[in-house]
Amino acid sequence: MGYKTILTVVTDLAAAKAQLDTAIAVARRQDAHLEILCMGVDRTQTGYYYAGAAAFVQQEAIDRAQQEAAAIEQSVKTRMALEDVRWSAEALVAQIGVVGTVVGMRSRFADLVISGRPYGEGRGIEIEAALEAAMFEGGVPVLIVPDGYDGAVPARRVVVAWNQSNESLDAVRKALPFLKAAETVDITVIDPPAHGPERSDPGGQLSQFLSRHGVHAEVSVLAKTMPRISDILNRHVRDTNADLVVMGAYGHSRFREAILGGATRNMLEVADIPVVMAH
Repeated sequence: MGYKTILTVVTDLAAAKAQLDTAIAVARRQDAHLEILCMGVDRTQTGYYYAGAAAFVQQEAIDRAQQEAAAIEQSVKTRMALEDVRWSAEALVAQIGVVGTVVGMRSRFADLVISGRPYGEGRGIEIEAALEAAMFEGGVPVLIVPDGYDGAVPARRVVVAWNQSNESLDAVRKALPFLKAAETVDITVIDPPAHGPERSDPGGQLSQFLSRHGVHAEVSVLAKTMPRISDILNRHVRDTNADLVVMGAYGHSRFREAILGGATRNMLEVADIPVVMAH
């Protein structure tokens, strides 16, 4: 198993430098085809303008988004002409309300989506919408890259956040190319239930599963010494000098799952290393 089609969505060149560097490095390592979606986003909400102004404002916004998409595409093509990977780039324009639909459909035919961090200064809501759509609608794993990351792959030491859920197991399966390339995989279990199915051997079955794939795995069982799971996980990442985290993505809305919450959102806000998430 490997990643043969990698998709990355660029809506802002400055914010996307680390994700593009990483996408190129992963595509080279996996001998994959890199698809780059250069997206101009129309962020207008025409319903809030006075009568007669909506059409003018919308056309102006679409023209600006088309110019942004063309500029991003040209810069990407200039950059990629220097790289020794298979790639393609496409420019398109989407209104903010349908960014998720567009990315969701495109990501269905990718093995991996690489995204920049969705939260922080200068981040538009379209980055979060694209990330959520890839995971929840496209069903594809997403590698989220922090600002300033140098794009180094593969990860040498990986932490897997394991809580026995379907989401975390799906993330492990979809991250196997990264896990098989790592020197060590740390299955991290935080405050396992005393009467759960793995009460006598937390992480044991997952460790066995990974070992049969040639993965060198070890298990760390941690107490919940801090209020947030993400804080405990991040402290463990620093203590072990890990350079990649694999975890399940969780939605907290019964009506629309594509709303990241809890440990998922917290992890993306504070992680200093790349995170692979899947749902």
